[in-house]
Amino acid sequence: MIVLGRALVAAALFGASATIAFAAASTAPTTPPQVDPSFRNATPYVLSLKVFDQCRLVQSRLMSTTQEAVHSPCSCYAKATIAGMSKDELDFMRANGYFSDSVRPRALQNLDKCNLKRPPGV
Repeated sequence: MIVLGRALVAAALFGASATIAFAAASTAPTTPPQVDPSFRNATPYVLSLKVFDQCRLVQSRLMSTTQEAVHSPCSCYAKATIAGMSKDELDFMRANGYFSDSVRPRALQNLDKCNLKRPPGV
């Protein structure tokens, strides 16, 4: 279950060129994600857009529905999660391509708050 959760997390937030671990990761991916160099200077707004896009992709699969159906909940999740991050946490995300350990519990709370499904094993 943990391995599935990690794999889901690794794929969740950044797509092919870069990966941001989804809130549900219990630890950092075992293989470091390839971070797009332009991501290192991303604004919080750009980070929230990437989280939003990947949230729609993952949540539509988890809920067996369309990406349009999870648009509002994923917008809620992305905005709340990024807005709740400190400068150090944002910098960690930019450098590593995934949420730091300190962000994950709040990101999980935001999944619940925004009526989204937690990945299996989390």
